[in-house]
Amino acid sequence: MALLIMFLAMAALVMINVPIAIALGVVGIVAMVAAGGIDTLVNLPLIMFSGATSFPLLAIPLFILAGAIMNSTGISRRLIAFASALLGFVRGGLSMVNIGASMFFAEISGSAVADVAALGSILIPAMKKKGYPAAFSAAVTSSSASLAIIIPPSIPMILYAAMSDSSVVQLFVAGIVPGIIGGVAMMALAYWFAVRYHYPVEEVFQLKRLWSTFKDAGLAFLLPFIILGGIFGGLVTATEGAGLAVLAAMVIGLIYRELDWQHLKKAIIDGGIQTAVVMLLVAASALLGTYLTEAQVPQDLARAISTWTNDPIVVLALLNVFFLAIGLFLHSAAAIILVVPIVMPLINTVGIDPVHFGVIVTLNLAIGQQTPPVASVLITACSIAKTDIWSVSKINIYFIAVLLSVLLLVTYVPIVPMGLVELFYR
Repeated sequence: MALLIMFLAMAALVMINVPIAIALGVVGIVAMVAAGGIDTLVNLPLIMFSGATSFPLLAIPLFILAGAIMNSTGISRRLIAFASALLGFVRGGLSMVNIGASMFFAEISGSAVADVAALGSILIPAMKKKGYPAAFSAAVTSSSASLAIIIPPSIPMILYAAMSDSSVVQLFVAGIVPGIIGGVAMMALAYWFAVRYHYPVEEVFQLKRLWSTFKDAGLAFLLPFIILGGIFGGLVTATEGAGLAVLAAMVIGLIYRELDWQHLKKAIIDGGIQTAVVMLLVAASALLGTYLTEAQVPQDLARAISTWTNDPIVVLALLNVFFLAIGLFLHSAAAIILVVPIVMPLINTVGIDPVHFGVIVTLNLAIGQQTPPVASVLITACSIAKTDIWSVSKINIYFIAVLLSVLLLVTYVPIVPMGLVELFYR
């Protein structure tokens, strides 16, 4: 009942144009005061500060900065040019370029918000100029960015590994196959839209142009190998890998001769703004999470599930519904930090592999990034496209259906996420 009241209160605030982070904070503060009295206000700054400054969260501003540097130094543009040469000959090819570039960019940024902000600022205006509806352009960009966070490196997976004491490397490997399946399915859906609504063909396929764009983007293709190679090789932690991403992006920007003080200043400002938006959401979620934890709402739900059934299939179905509901009003980082430690005893009791469950959690929260009121990725895409959330959501529901299909596949066909993990690590 408490969850429902809080959700309705946040929905009401958002509907009158209160920023989501502020709405989260207001609801959290009211709930804490109602439960513990006015004296609880003394602890609010400490709760917000500690909620936004844990060590794994340092990867977020670093990956976002790396994405901003890529965007301001032409790295993103080169990747998009290569993807356009590869897929632009297909009807609706620019939407497929969007999906493909998003999946590749995710291998560098690890953040869906950074992904949609960096690529969306280039691709959404380009799609609108070519005649794609603004709502469709925003929906493709938003949904593919959220799908891409299950492809390594993934900030939500880094957080999950820290909270569940799981192997971050195995989590990264487990996300590869589901990410590819989801990306291909989204491209097929985009093609269906293109055929139905007669979206344009961008260009004729030319092997010469494909080769020239590949050479031009060659250094950019090294970034995933540098970052993931360092992490998989045990040379750096995931957070240190984020710092490595910033350094590599700067070096490549210098080699391309497009990184000067003005570009770096713009990247720092853009990265700072994006980080502020994300971290304010995380900090506000910490207030809400503190109330939920003290009221033992998640604990009560977990206990109710474990006393009702120990069947892994039923438990996973219930937890999917639970995380989908949590994802409606908690940022993915906050949801993982708050809920995962609570449900891990249940997961271990019924014999579910923690790595398998980590991919399930990540996908659930990726869907949450597309479902208002707390839909940070969707809101960012709508802001860039200059269109309203409702118009985008009417199209985005089809792409959310793809994400749900991947979620069901990952949940009930464990070989999909776990095949490579079993092959290389067990």
